[in-house]
Parts: sequence; C-alpha cells; structure tokens
Amino acid sequence: MKPLILVTNDDGITSKGIAVLIEVMRKIGEVFVVAPDSPNSGMGHAITVDSTIHVKKNKIFKNIEAYECSGTPADCVKLAKHHFLKDRKIDLVVSGINHGLNSSISVIYSGTMSAAVEGAIEGIPSIGFSLDDFKYDAEFTHIKRWIKRITEKALANEFPANVALNVNFPAYSENPIKGVKICRQTNGYWHEEFDARKDPHGRPYFWMGGDFVNREPNAEGTDLHALSQNYVAIVPVHYDMTAHNTIKELKRWKL
Repeated sequence: MKPLILVTNDDGITSKGIAVLIEVMRKIGEVFVVAPDSPNSGMGHAITVDSTIHVKKNKIFKNIEAYECSGTPADCVKLAKHHFLKDRKIDLVVSGINHGLNSSISVIYSGTMSAAVEGAIEGIPSIGFSLDDFKYDAEFTHIKRWIKRITEKALANEFPANVALNVNFPAYSENPIKGVKICRQTNGYWHEEFDARKDPHGRPYFWMGGDFVNREPNAEGTDLHALSQNYVAIVPVHYDMTAHNTIKELKRWKL
C-alpha cells in the first residue's frame, strides 16, 4: 500500500514550490493537500482561534484531492489530521517547497517549518523543504531528486520521535549539489529596522526591514556553512524549547 502523504506550505496553494513538491510526492505515495489560500510567510506557529476558518476544494492539481484554507499552515495540518483524514493514518507530512531559506533563526518565524513541527507534535514524521531563492518563478529542477531521496529515506527508516527535519537547498547554479550535510542551526538573528512612513491620508505606518546577522559565519557543521559549500543542509528540529542545560543552574537560585 502506498504511504499517505499530507502536503502543505506557507506560500499558498498556487505557488510553484508546492506544485513541484506534489509532483515529486505523487511518485512516492498517495498525496492529500491542505494549504493556505494565500501567502502566509512569517506566520510562525500561529493558529486561528478568534475567527472562522473557510475551506474549499481546489482542482488545481490533476487527480489530487486538494483543499485551500483561509487559516495558517499549522491550521492546515490540524484540519487534515483531525477532520479530513481523521480516520486514516498519515505516514508523512511535507511542507514547502518554500521560496526562500528557513535556515538559522528563520525556523522560528517560518510558516513552512511550523506546519512541519505541527506534524511532529501530532506524532507524524514531518519534513519542511526550502530553497535559497525568493523569486516567484524559482528554479527547482536541481533539487527534485534530492527531495525524492530524502523522502524515501525518511519513510524507509525509523523516524526520530516528535522531530521535524528542516531541509534547506542552495539555489540553482551550474555547479551540481555536492551532497547532504546533517547540521545544527546557525547562531544568528535578524537586525530589524523600521521605516516610518505615511499613507496617502497622512496616517503614520511602519515598514519593517533589516539584515540577517550571522554570529558564526565560518563555523563548520552549521546549516548556513553547508549551504555556502553547495550542500543540502538538514537540521533536526524539536518543539521542546526547554533549555535543559540551564535547569540545574536555575535551581541554585533557590527561588
């Protein structure tokens, strides 16, 4: 029996990235799609709790049952698990392919990875795929075989419990991808800048910009270092955010 694969993303159901991901997944298993009806980049792990969620069937993918959802990427996984597929076992959740990296601290803000993490919370093996290319018409041909290989390995092996894989790919170039590196998350952050502006009615508003700051630009073993060397970077992500190594130190405070 073919594995049941749930596909979602954060760029929206009409993005090129999700179409490519579905193209690869349908060669591996039975595909079921629940994805946002509009872009949800930077949504993080938000869920819809104070308004309605609208869902409707979408025939955009030939011979694939697909639904577009007004909610967040995490909402999409929850709806699939507890409504559409409530009587079936989901073998794998895949999210993406995101237009743009979700390396380093960006994993916290990413709707793509939050969908994968939601799958992990539900106890489902989950993978988020992202490409270092923000263009709407990004080139994905060079990563299809790597996505297929990683997915097949994930299905064939014992998947780490409650873990999601954060997979980032270098952008297309004339140089072929060298291979895969299992990495840790790069220590970095976004330095934000807020540009104060006024709308046509004279009302003030802000536009957020800024730059990424890499605290360890040459550190081997990190996702950004692997990508800079033209490798696929895979970081295992856990939703347990406890700083375990700090517990003993805090106990010394004798609160």
